[in-house]
Amino acid sequence: LLIKNRDRWGSTLETWVYAELRKILSLNDDAWYLAHYRDKDQVEVDFVLEDSRRQVIGVEVKAAAQVNPQDFKGLKRLQALAGSDFITGIVLYDGTHALPFGNGLWAIPLSAL
Repeated sequence: LLIKNRDRWGSTLETWVYAELRKILSLNDDAWYLAHYRDKDQVEVDFVLEDSRRQVIGVEVKAAAQVNPQDFKGLKRLQALAGSDFITGIVLYDGTHALPFGNGLWAIPLSAL
């Protein structure tokens, strides 16, 4: 049922990634803040991680086996806003290979999480 209804599958997948990120952050000695980003133009990033030094990592979740440059729209906006504090932007997807998508932007298989 979830696989047939991509909206539900995407929401379920985002919830799973959220839980995994919370677990990873709870085991880290550094304090990380986990948030969501959406601007006035409705450009968004599913998860924004920020540390005490204000360094930022953006994570977008895609329930797809392929990634395209448009999937990085929100991460590019976040990168521009964060400037030199931007560490990396990641699109987690249902593929098998890590792929570069420009300066500091990567498509990473969900299995790597």
